[in-house]
Amino acid sequence: MSNFKRSLGLWDATMLVAGSMIGSGIFIVSAGMLRDLGSPAWMLMAWVVAGALTVLAALSYGELAGMMPKAGGQFVYLQRAYGKLTAFLYGWTAFTVITSGIIAAVAVAFAKFSAVFFPVLSPDNILLDLGFVKVSAAQVYAVSAILLLTLFNTRGVESSKTFTTIFTTAKIVAVLALIVVGLAVGLGTDVLATNFAQGWDAFSLGNDGTISPLTGVALLSALGVAMVGSLFSSDGWNSITFIAGEVKEPQRNIPRSLALGTFMVTALYVLANITYLALLPSNEIMHAEADRVGTAAAKVIMGPAAVSVMAILIMVSTFGCINGYVLVGPRMYYAMAKEGLFFKKAGELSSRGVPQWALWVQCIWSCVLCFSGTYGDLLDYATFASLLFYIVTIAGIFILRKREPNTERPYRAFGYPLVPVLYIICALGFCLNLLITKPSFTVGSLVIVGLGAVVYFATMRSKALE
Repeated sequence: MSNFKRSLGLWDATMLVAGSMIGSGIFIVSAGMLRDLGSPAWMLMAWVVAGALTVLAALSYGELAGMMPKAGGQFVYLQRAYGKLTAFLYGWTAFTVITSGIIAAVAVAFAKFSAVFFPVLSPDNILLDLGFVKVSAAQVYAVSAILLLTLFNTRGVESSKTFTTIFTTAKIVAVLALIVVGLAVGLGTDVLATNFAQGWDAFSLGNDGTISPLTGVALLSALGVAMVGSLFSSDGWNSITFIAGEVKEPQRNIPRSLALGTFMVTALYVLANITYLALLPSNEIMHAEADRVGTAAAKVIMGPAAVSVMAILIMVSTFGCINGYVLVGPRMYYAMAKEGLFFKKAGELSSRGVPQWALWVQCIWSCVLCFSGTYGDLLDYATFASLLFYIVTIAGIFILRKREPNTERPYRAFGYPLVPVLYIICALGFCLNLLITKPSFTVGSLVIVGLGAVVYFATMRSKALE
């Protein structure tokens, strides 16, 4: 087969956006965010700001998606605005860190919660210790999940569409149930009022239990660090752009699905955190066992059974999230291969209309990353790298407006130029803050981008000598 088949409607596209966004983060990261900020009000603000940034980015992306409704998404947009080098740097970083890194991170989280039912899968169960690397049962299980979903996606986009819709619907319904029941129980107590009685007095809680008040610049910096968790939990919203070649009426359905999906998930995330604050005192959120805030909140509602119920919910949520990333990544590598910027075979479609070779290359690298670091490490690398390229991509709207004023734009960026500029300024501030506060991860991401430039020029030189 030489072309993708357009078989995804607006509902399918929206479910892919939402399904790729909702993983395990919403059930875990609030504990660390509250330790960074101390104040429940500021913690909730971090979720609101991250959600607003995500919606702003999605509203801006709609213009690019409408202009270029074909497989490859962000890679295609960057190439049109900046040329092959910038596009390759994004594709390289997505392959090495962003897409593959998120697949690995969420797969490890999936294994972690599977261990609730099968203790043998615990990260503490070391199967092999080579000194420089330890192989745990959880990592092996995470790899198995990636392999299984990759194999499933080789069957064609129709199968993936059905799978994504079922899993996304299930987790949205489950999160809504937690919110509705949780608020019904929590609002009958004074927990929410007690949590917010602290107001906007923020502090950071150190690993040794020390409390450091936060004001001014220190508070803004802490807010930026805390938002790593909420932004990571909101990432994946642009997934639909990568499979634009398989969406019906893409000029209309892709911008709509971006807006609908991001707004829906943002609302769910904010309501979920209000639910946590209505059920749990802030101290219990900060010190939730293994940071499992969702489980601690559910325990208030249903007692000990919550551990199993929430584990099932998070397993469903993470498994569906992995599938979303496994599905979309290879479509970008397909577009890169068509431009001579990735392995040639990645630009071929199987008889089922999928870039099967690219699927397996992504699978192998994601499996390697499962052994490379912890959930938090991969989270930091992926979040910083993603934001850098979101900034560059959205700036491309201004370049293309000037260079191609007469190009058809079925959808124009909402609030242009204010909304795109606001996103760029906020995201730049966030990245600069991370560069200062978490240099080991941010510099590492920049090094990976730099290596991409080396690979690009070496590849171009090799082709020139042929």
